[in-house]
Amino acid sequence: MRRFNGLRQASHFGPTLIVTTIAFGFGTYYWWEGPAYIIAFTIATGQLVVGWSNDLYDYKDDLAHNRVNKPLVSGLITTEYLQKWLRFMVPFSFIANLLGPLGIKGGLVYMLGIGCGVAYNFYFKFSLFSPLPYAIAFAALPSSIAISKNINPPLWMVTGGALFGMAAHFINVIKDMDQDHASGIQGLPQCLGTKWSVIAAITLIALGVLAIYLTA
Repeated sequence: MRRFNGLRQASHFGPTLIVTTIAFGFGTYYWWEGPAYIIAFTIATGQLVVGWSNDLYDYKDDLAHNRVNKPLVSGLITTEYLQKWLRFMVPFSFIANLLGPLGIKGGLVYMLGIGCGVAYNFYFKFSLFSPLPYAIAFAALPSSIAISKNINPPLWMVTGGALFGMAAHFINVIKDMDQDHASGIQGLPQCLGTKWSVIAAITLIALGVLAIYLTA
């Protein structure tokens, strides 16, 4: 149970649950409840890859800032144990998404989003282009489900997803802004600072709502 709790915490459980719930909602809209449960499960496996790789990469930084809410820092699990599960989950998630209801095309679109999430962990978080993987990943999630039914993703879905994704990036960074500066992490929110990141997040949310209203 201790290790299970560690894996759950390392998955960034809150965001993972939100993304999985959104996937289930779109799954019931484009499919029906049966396949929607499978879609939610396969989507969740991809979120595990992003969350676990994030905690592994950030371990030394989390340790330096004594982030005891992180399971690797608190000792709930070890890096070796998390690496073992990550080595299993990467191919499992890839195969499950391509062989599940998303199909080859939808599954590949979703895995593009997962690739962006992992790329953010290892590279983009240090770049002024840090919002880019969030934009692609948030647009890819609902689009993959539409594509699984051979439907071209509507404009509101792509633009709204991208704008909300970038807003989520700014919001997510704000709480660790000072610690990120101390660690030399210079993504776009860190360069703008807390005040302008809040303004950027609010603006992006407003633009996302407007985009959906105008194009839906």
